[in-house]
Amino acid sequence: MLGNLTESQIEHVLHSEVIGRIGCFADGKVYVVPVTYAYDGKYIYLHTREGMKISMMRKNPNVCFEVDVMDNMANWRSVIIWGEYEELKDVHSQEKGMKILMDRLMPLMASETVKSSHHSMAPHIVEKGSKAIVYRIKITERSGRFEKQ
Repeated sequence: MLGNLTESQIEHVLHSEVIGRIGCFADGKVYVVPVTYAYDGKYIYLHTREGMKISMMRKNPNVCFEVDVMDNMANWRSVIIWGEYEELKDVHSQEKGMKILMDRLMPLMASETVKSSHHSMAPHIVEKGSKAIVYRIKITERSGRFEKQ
């Protein structure tokens, strides 16, 4: 059976997962990449460093975000979000965004490529020493589908 997820089922998927895919469009190109995220009930919080995704979202802040749960090919749930990219530029907003992310992701992390500074929640990428960009997606529309056998 195929169907639409209810609002509470959409909330459950968004709160229970930490990996989604963000899609952006600029200069005639579509770009979709997997990302880790945290959901606070209103926004999707993420971080990255300078690159194609950030460049594209700065040009066109309209994005699409997808999260799925695959039990198997006949049993899955998928949520699609449309929203607006918002870069968190002031230190207070960055720290708040990183706190939301780290509170959600730290219990799951086994990687040493990302760590928080001892003096601040502002992130530091160890790999290249460059500071991460903290951003969020303001949700403007969302939908969810499922298949259950």
